[in-house]
Amino acid sequence: MLFRDRHFVVLDKPAGLPVHPGPRGGPSIEDCLPQLGRRRDGPWLAHRLDADTAGCLVVALRKTPLIQAQACFAEGRAEKTYWAVVAPPPAQDGGLIDRPLAKQTGRDGWRMRADPTGQPARTAWRVLGRNARHAWLELRLLTGRTHQARVHCALLGNPVLGDPVYGAGDGRLHLLARSIALPLQPPVAAVAEPPAHMLEALRELGFEEGQGLCPWTPLGLLAPGPDS
Repeated sequence: MLFRDRHFVVLDKPAGLPVHPGPRGGPSIEDCLPQLGRRRDGPWLAHRLDADTAGCLVVALRKTPLIQAQACFAEGRAEKTYWAVVAPPPAQDGGLIDRPLAKQTGRDGWRMRADPTGQPARTAWRVLGRNARHAWLELRLLTGRTHQARVHCALLGNPVLGDPVYGAGDGRLHLLARSIALPLQPPVAAVAEPPAHMLEALRELGFEEGQGLCPWTPLGLLAPGPDS
């Protein structure tokens, strides 16, 4: 658990654990919610993470805080930062991706794709470390579309390491919901450390345990990326 007050809990979700029960059964985050409280008006998941994404997951302990948190996400007031290891490394050091996304369903299932008629999706990104093979990116999700971080990295030409849908899919997904901040009263804020399967790659790129968040350059000063 990364944060707790009377209204919210922020869990450190393990990679590989879905937030909802799947059609094949098995454990999920929802199975654990009764341990946080046993009332008719909660607890409730305030948002979602992909099953293979680790990190900050907000749970509202009551219905009223849930509505407040959902409004933060819907109105773009929630501050969400992700860390990703991508391959190959991008040529630029940062930018702003502004590519609407829409769901596409086919014989092999569904995936998100860039579509000018889709929902707006914007991600600010910058390189925190790089070598000849990989880069460590910090992603600020300015919207909250399904698979947004993964799709936008792939659109840059630098898919997340281990992504089976939008990249080569070799190994486990190297994506972390690093931090979350909701501007409520009182505020909700938490930071998650990288999961074990990401540590080797991050160390090679300059990460040190206990490293804090770096301050962001104002978005207007970020160099535009090729998909801006």
